[in-house]
Amino acid sequence: EEAAVVDYRLAAPPAANPPLPALADSDTLLVPSIIELLGNPLVQDLLQLPGVIRRIVVTVDNLPRNRLPPENWPVKPVAGSLRIIGSAAGGSLAIDPSNGARYATFVKLVESVDVKKLVALYVRTYPLFQQAYVELGYPKRYFNDRLLQVIDHLLATPQPAGPLKLVQPKLFYEFADPELQALSVGQKTLLRIGPDNAARVKTKLRELQDEVLRNSEKR
Repeated sequence: EEAAVVDYRLAAPPAANPPLPALADSDTLLVPSIIELLGNPLVQDLLQLPGVIRRIVVTVDNLPRNRLPPENWPVKPVAGSLRIIGSAAGGSLAIDPSNGARYATFVKLVESVDVKKLVALYVRTYPLFQQAYVELGYPKRYFNDRLLQVIDHLLATPQPAGPLKLVQPKLFYEFADPELQALSVGQKTLLRIGPDNAARVKTKLRELQDEVLRNSEKR
């Protein structure tokens, strides 16, 4: 098998002491580390267990695609249903601007993260992320490269002015604009959470991207 092509290799972390657990047991390390990082034991109630690292890897890899089932997410779905205004009959169906309030807790959580500490944890546990990525079906690829690609993809999400109009051809709502409907699941999520929330998440994504790059070596 040919060697994997790596664009942004993470700098080798110090030897883990104690050693990293097996991937199957990695929640025993990652969950307490996330709680410590965010300074809130209630954070555990937002996580979907078991297998946080595998869930993160699956989610990152699929955000630029068309579908990501909620059962694969590392965090629990936001409660409640999409808030809408208008009517399909009148052609005025749209996402209610108040819908963004449903995501306030998650956005505040994202903003509270110390990115330097988060990336330090990522670097320290990276072998487990890479193992999960290989097991997902990418023996020749490097997860850190995929992470940076996906951040770029999310930052490229358009933000149309005005209400986001919807249609309901069947059971689920779709964006009325075919170009928006053709966006990936990750980009559609940034649209659904509202422009203010999306801007705040993008700001944090840029911080994350910068810190990951700072800890990476360009090949």
